[in-house]
Amino acid sequence: MKLLIIRHGDPDYEHDTLTEKGWREARYLADRLVDMDIQYFYVSPLGRARDTAAPTLERLGKQGVECPWLREFTVAIRRPDRPERDSICWDWLPQDWTGDGRLYSVDHWQENEVMAAGGVKREYDRVADSLDRLLASHGYVREGRHYRVERANHDTLAFFCHFGSGCVLLSHLLGAPPMVLWQGLCAAPTSVTTVVTEERREGIASFRASAYGDVSHLYVKGEPPAFSARFCECYADEDRHD
Repeated sequence: MKLLIIRHGDPDYEHDTLTEKGWREARYLADRLVDMDIQYFYVSPLGRARDTAAPTLERLGKQGVECPWLREFTVAIRRPDRPERDSICWDWLPQDWTGDGRLYSVDHWQENEVMAAGGVKREYDRVADSLDRLLASHGYVREGRHYRVERANHDTLAFFCHFGSGCVLLSHLLGAPPMVLWQGLCAAPTSVTTVVTEERREGIASFRASAYGDVSHLYVKGEPPAFSARFCECYADEDRHD
């Protein structure tokens, strides 16, 4: 089985839709996806994800299944550098999170005091459990940190979601601490991450990522990836700092 984790196009956050560039990206993405023999489409309820999926679904004459658990992962925490107001749980300054070794551990990241106070693990588990129920319906049942294969298949499932929630899916599938993925990866708008099963012994499967954040569908059209999700490369740059 193959999973495609797709970030939404360049966002207009104020109106929860796409910018003009984002709509172009979504159309170029559709040019790629319509030839990939995707059997199932799952979509976040947020407008920017639904709008990203729309050109593909329209061209294929299909409908996506709306999944509330694919919405952006916006659990609020109080960041160490600004404890007076809420911040998204994965938006930390490097100097504040890298000093806590627990955040590098798949078993202990939730013990960090800021994460614990925000109840982040509770929401993480809700997303992970929802994903596992869906995978079980497709023949792969979670057992510990691998999957029991009840119905081996070559189906392709597409998930139209967001950067934060996409990292939660990867974290659960690959057994990696979410903070390392949130801070160490950057998925450009409409980028495609591919995760496939491997069944080296009959009936036992694990997932491996064969590509992360692929935007080849943009390059082939001469469309530069949007800067959204990144911060300035150098502090003197005029790009986003925080």
